[in-house]
Amino acid sequence: MCHRHSLNFVHLLAMYHLKLLWLAALLLLPAALSAQTERDERALIDVRNGIRISQDSLFLLNLRFRMQSRLGYTSVDGDDLSVETVDGRIRRLRLRFDGFVLNDRFRYYLQLSFARSDIDLESGAPQTVRDAMVYYHPSKFFYLGFGQSKLPGNRERVISSGNLQFPDRSIANGLYTLDRDFGLFAYWTVPMGTQELQVKGAFTTGDGRGTAPGDAGMAYTGRVEWLPLGRFTNNGDYSEGDLEREQKPRLSIGASYSANDRAYRTGGQLGSDLFAPRDINTFIADLMFKYRGWAALGEFFDRRSTDPITRNDAGDVRFVTTGTGINGQLSHYFPSHFEVAGRYTRTAPYAEVAALRPLTEEAQIGCTRYLNGHRIKLQGYAGYRWIEATPALDHPGNAWTFLFQVEFGI
Repeated sequence: MCHRHSLNFVHLLAMYHLKLLWLAALLLLPAALSAQTERDERALIDVRNGIRISQDSLFLLNLRFRMQSRLGYTSVDGDDLSVETVDGRIRRLRLRFDGFVLNDRFRYYLQLSFARSDIDLESGAPQTVRDAMVYYHPSKFFYLGFGQSKLPGNRERVISSGNLQFPDRSIANGLYTLDRDFGLFAYWTVPMGTQELQVKGAFTTGDGRGTAPGDAGMAYTGRVEWLPLGRFTNNGDYSEGDLEREQKPRLSIGASYSANDRAYRTGGQLGSDLFAPRDINTFIADLMFKYRGWAALGEFFDRRSTDPITRNDAGDVRFVTTGTGINGQLSHYFPSHFEVAGRYTRTAPYAEVAALRPLTEEAQIGCTRYLNGHRIKLQGYAGYRWIEATPALDHPGNAWTFLFQVEFGI
């Protein structure tokens, strides 16, 4: 009964937000059309790249949506392909708004999510707001942001889920990513001839998205990226697969460090609540390489915490997911808009939590047919996951996964 009430609540909340958004659009559109008639003859609405509504240099609104529909299953074990679990659902359903107000120095970005698997129910309440940011651009190479957004962490996480070459991010990302947080963000680009250096930083609550005011602990995150061979076409260093088929080699090398003081969730910004706060330190290094349809992505994670295990009076255990992780992906994009990709991922817990979370490895092979770049595509993959460094098919816990997904959006 409680489960049914939870579903109804999420549905009503999603419908409420949708009604508010459409009402706002209907109220704004006549006013914008009237103002446009008084000022000039330029087109107000452009639908070539999402829905674009503008008014001279004073206002811009880009509206986009996207959804991911998937069907797949996980086998009983490695040598029994009968169905253990079925994954049939809307994985993501999102509305995105961005643009500027007054002038293009004052920009905004808003993203809402409505699918059940996309609203972080672990935090205790549905979180429909994913991003809500206001940006100030005082110069071409420097800008500030205030609000809720992705921390400058690992590349795979910061890449939009709509620009991935696999339907899901890696299991290493799932354990060790930094995810979203609320606070102050800064971004600085340093041109160095044909090279480029990017410096990013964030001072945030450390509690994740949509949480209530909590303890006095904060999170401090910094990231540096070096592009020794110049900029990628269309910001391809933050899009998986070489859809641009770079005619010259392009490389980006990045490193992030985050110190989360007195975190109260098992993954810092993600996960269930710990029974006592813990300091969490996360180091990440990654790279992206692209050339003539070939693309390679590599990531390394290292998360540490002093005394990561917490217990309550009843003896229940919750712990920080300390350990190391690696993720490697290699793909080739053909002129026919078809891509094949392979991935290997490994997560290795540190000794203090090894008895609670086993070493896990996963290998996947995927294919994607791009109908309109990353906006509209068909994706599928087959993967095998094994634990305790034992890939034998009959080892307990090992299993196959097969999945098909349709991405559709504007």
